[in-house]
Amino acid sequence: MANDLQRRDGLFDNLMNMRNFFDDGFFAPSTANYMKSDVTESHDGYQVKIDMPGFDKKDIHVNYADGILTVSGHRDTFDDHTDNNGNIIQSERRYGQMSRSYRLPDVDLDKVSAKYNDGVLALDLPKLTVDNQNGTHIDIE
Repeated sequence: MANDLQRRDGLFDNLMNMRNFFDDGFFAPSTANYMKSDVTESHDGYQVKIDMPGFDKKDIHVNYADGILTVSGHRDTFDDHTDNNGNIIQSERRYGQMSRSYRLPDVDLDKVSAKYNDGVLALDLPKLTVDNQNGTHIDIE
């Protein structure tokens, strides 16, 4: 039994090493490597801050539908990492279309605000207020 566990551990280590190989740039980075965000919730609403450095405000689009906040942006290519022949030496910054979605239910769309400053998109999404303190009678059919 202990021998079986050791073999499994060795297999696990090999799989982890293989995973590290893939994480070292063999495949494109996951979405977590761009548009990093902080989302907080209070009794009154949600606050979302998304890092979007290098985006022009006109290229950022924010949409809310069916309880889903979607933020997308488009950024053109960069031309500053080239040698004299125009060959790319190193390119780590992302460009093109990027998007993130967040499930944030019960947002009051009339009170949402968004600001973009110093590469950070800040959204304030107040929750809908329901005044049901007096209760509501429901008829049974």
